[in-house]
Amino acid sequence: MAIGAFDPAAWSGIVLSDRPGRGFAIRFAIERDGERADGYDFMHIVHEVGPHAPDGSYARISFDTYLPLGKGRDTPTVTKTGRVAGLKLEWSVVDRDTVVGRLDVSYSGTLELRGYFPWDWEGAWLMAPNPWETTSDADLVVISGVTSDGESSLSVKLRHSSNLKEPQPATTAVDQEGDAVVTLVVTRGDRVYFTASMSEDEPTTPLHSADGVAVDAALTSTHDSYDATRVRVQGPWEGLASSISNNLNWMVSIKPESGRRYTPAGRRWIFPRAGGGRDHWTTFCWDSFLNALELGIESHELARDTLLAVLETQYGNGNIPNWRGRFAGTPDRSQPPVGSFAVLKQYLRTGDRSLLETAFPYLERWSEWWRAPKGRGTRRDGNNGGLYQWGCDLELLGESPAPWENEASHHQMAAWESGQDDLPNWDDAHWVEETQTFDLDCVDLNSLLALDFDCLSLIASELGKEETAARYRGLYAELTARINGLLWDDVRGMYLDRLWNGDLSPRVAASNFYALLAGIAEPEQAARMLETLLDKRKFWGPYVIPTISRDDPAFNDQQYWRGSIWPPTNYLVYEGLRRYRFDEVAGELASRSVELFLRSWRDYQLCRENYDSRTGEGGGHTHQSWGPLFALIGIEEFIDVTPWEGLRIGSLTPPPKTSLENMVIRGTKYDVAISSGGIHVTVNGAETLRSDGPLVLRQAQLDSDVIVAETLSLEPVTLAVLSGGETVRVKCDGKATESPARQVRVPAGTHHVSISPRNT
Repeated sequence: MAIGAFDPAAWSGIVLSDRPGRGFAIRFAIERDGERADGYDFMHIVHEVGPHAPDGSYARISFDTYLPLGKGRDTPTVTKTGRVAGLKLEWSVVDRDTVVGRLDVSYSGTLELRGYFPWDWEGAWLMAPNPWETTSDADLVVISGVTSDGESSLSVKLRHSSNLKEPQPATTAVDQEGDAVVTLVVTRGDRVYFTASMSEDEPTTPLHSADGVAVDAALTSTHDSYDATRVRVQGPWEGLASSISNNLNWMVSIKPESGRRYTPAGRRWIFPRAGGGRDHWTTFCWDSFLNALELGIESHELARDTLLAVLETQYGNGNIPNWRGRFAGTPDRSQPPVGSFAVLKQYLRTGDRSLLETAFPYLERWSEWWRAPKGRGTRRDGNNGGLYQWGCDLELLGESPAPWENEASHHQMAAWESGQDDLPNWDDAHWVEETQTFDLDCVDLNSLLALDFDCLSLIASELGKEETAARYRGLYAELTARINGLLWDDVRGMYLDRLWNGDLSPRVAASNFYALLAGIAEPEQAARMLETLLDKRKFWGPYVIPTISRDDPAFNDQQYWRGSIWPPTNYLVYEGLRRYRFDEVAGELASRSVELFLRSWRDYQLCRENYDSRTGEGGGHTHQSWGPLFALIGIEEFIDVTPWEGLRIGSLTPPPKTSLENMVIRGTKYDVAISSGGIHVTVNGAETLRSDGPLVLRQAQLDSDVIVAETLSLEPVTLAVLSGGETVRVKCDGKATESPARQVRVPAGTHHVSISPRNT
């Protein structure tokens, strides 16, 4: 049974499905002063994208009904501070096949419930009395639905608590489209309760009859239960964790034919279908892999489903496409290869070996797809020079249901494969018809393919495939040597794109720093790259990181990837800074990313697609699923786990006193507080470790008996052990001492520390 707001066009609705390809949906619409909001209209009047438990046990969303309705992108953007939502919807899945809910009304007009069959599901709605219903309660409205095969039914009940002196009875009808329509005349202060159940035996409890007292109690209980256990951040970054889970959990949809949950790029990112209308789903490649990392903050199950959903879009030749829906896709091109990185990182968080076992064959075929023989080179190494270029397989092109694709040049299609659709770097590249690639060896693609080899080798080792791991290590070494030999410019201190005529590009994009994430640069090279990143004439500033250098002629375009700031770029560069232990700069990037995101989120409840590098104002789509990657960067300042650092805790440039609670990594719950005064770590409810200054721990092992970590601090710090016996044995860089005070003074810089009971 799947129950949730799974229809992308119906944020104000709920889908109930007892098996793939069959089920029902209900959604709410409103009319006020002659204006109407339904379906996607609610995307433009959202007041609060509220909490949403991963299992659907509690969900809340509200809307600004005082705004002009049905105006789409022309709807004014207003601050939410001091305003009251006109309609608040709360619901809870209370058992396997039933959802109950409540709507609080703060406007005068009509509220409409529509029962419908989404996608290609079929059935019929009945307005006759429910066969199980024996009460003559005048406040209760009952509608019923049955699937076309007659094997499943739905009972929907509404109870209207009206403040009108003379309440008007509900009107019910089945419209020309076959939808069940219940219309209520509402006013400020009204409440509407509902229940929808696919139970074979109609429950008779007050809760299942939309009794207000029972529903109120259920919603309070499920809210409190979720709120007590969810990941949360308190302090100046308050709401940081919830900004991720609220947004992402409200994005989750399903593939109706399989029941697989997935996360689109946004609820509006469902592409057209041949013959008209929308496809049943649209999955984007690198969006989905990065979305899984966001979902994994609270739910490994949702993260796993999203990873499998995108892996399952793979074509027979190994391509995981730029985008794919149920009826169409892009067999001609892929997108940035970050899949093995995302899968490996999620595995390290959870220890779910079955995820690696399932994902690895897909990831291997995708890796081979980039390198498959083609022409005089390989698929994306058109000149057989040992480096790779973005491209498009012309022989696989077909008529697309997305009209903009049929009108696009082959050059544009190759740019789409990069994920950075109009990056100025591509302005100087030529489309080569013979090789079906750019004539440009691209730093971003080559870095990410190197990262892919690196992660595939680590996954293979985890699975005990040592020969395979060695093969990928060899591919990684070979590619990194080519990158260092051909793309490094010692004069400019950066890796640069290289034209096939041997010229290095004058342009520097934020994605040129992906070489850090892939571990390609030697320490001296990485230090020089950092100088470029921190140069305010190029990339640094109040709002970072622009997708193209500030001194590039295209910077002031601030159009899409031409100078604006994008969540995936910031996230991947942040990961690279951490890999090279540039913790101070990583912390600054985290703070600026968090501030950029939270301002738009707190003031406007918007989750923006990108941001202007000059003003910090949000742009693009208003609810983009990878928008909270900015917030994920902030979460990782508290605690993270990566292939190169193990468990990492702490920040060198923390915000004022801020705490993260209820973060679970491999079954262990961590609470981490960070501030200029140090870190405080609690493990499974037991206070474990504290420092008196900012500190980063890597390769950390924390339990009640032993603490082992690599430490990094800018100043000497004292580590205090908060659990265990009175006296402990301390080793710092191999030198052992005993400490009756259960603490150790650690010098500035990097050190290896272990703290254990005296007799260990």
